[in-house]
Amino acid sequence: MQAVGNHLKDQGLTLLINNAGISSHATLCSLDSQEMLDVFATNVVGTLQVVKEFLPLLEQAAKGEGKEGLSCSRAAVINISSKLGSIGLCLHVPQAPMYPYRASKAAQNMVTRCLAAELQDKGILCVAIHPGWVKTDMGTQEAPLTVEHSVRGILTVLASLSQDTSGAFLDWEGNSLPW
Repeated sequence: MQAVGNHLKDQGLTLLINNAGISSHATLCSLDSQEMLDVFATNVVGTLQVVKEFLPLLEQAAKGEGKEGLSCSRAAVINISSKLGSIGLCLHVPQAPMYPYRASKAAQNMVTRCLAAELQDKGILCVAIHPGWVKTDMGTQEAPLTVEHSVRGILTVLASLSQDTSGAFLDWEGNSLPW
């Protein structure tokens, strides 16, 4: 945080994207508690710790001159989530149970909603974004989306975010997803 603060000088941090995450394909029979804890430590606790660490820089950016409303050009936290963490879609997404990953992303979505409620009055927007099923190490080569396609979509969504979308769960195309 200090290195980023020194680089930004007095401007503050306008955009924090939490993209770190680990997956697990554990089923009920293969699950062990340590695996569950490891996935939660990265996907949930890690998200909160990063926001907590960078909060002073986000607050500094939000207080900048001429900045009103909520947007990514003022101060924003974007948590990269997954529709696999949607409780509303759980029975409609034909994936293996993936208990640690899916439960951690549902918890991360709740963290996003709580952050949005807490940080709104400080001028900081918070949103969860599902990037799609993307050709990455985690998504595998079976995924239909390229990284470039997903990123282009996310950048378009980021440019459209406002007070009305703070606390939302959106996909890379800007569609609302059920919690």
